[in-house]
Amino acid sequence: PQLPEGADPALGTKPKVTAGEGELKKLVVTPMIKGTGPAVKKGQMITTNYVGVFYKDGKEFDSSWNAGQPASFAIGVGQVIPGWDQGLVGVTVGSRVQLDLPAELAYGTNPPGGRPAGPLRFVVDVLAAQ
Repeated sequence: PQLPEGADPALGTKPKVTAGEGELKKLVVTPMIKGTGPAVKKGQMITTNYVGVFYKDGKEFDSSWNAGQPASFAIGVGQVIPGWDQGLVGVTVGSRVQLDLPAELAYGTNPPGGRPAGPLRFVVDVLAAQ
């Protein structure tokens, strides 16, 4: 991927994401790499690489890495699941963060259309924001 200037080279490699432990009751944001770019603001269009796994077993259900290109979307405005809107605003460009989302901040416990149910864990690289 196109990395931000001065970014940690680790952002060029897909992260290994494991299962969580215990019961997840609220959004948990764990910084893994601290970016040196500007903080993401609500309403910005951000570009990310991400891996999504089921919190309980670590089984991957989605990843932009598999598609071969990052995903871009507006943040903080309801375009993505609530846990992303809440967890990514304020993160600095060039960061890698782990987001642990309880079901109600993800797709719920019984989502339509084959979406993943229950608590989810994402590792998200914030590559750009404008």
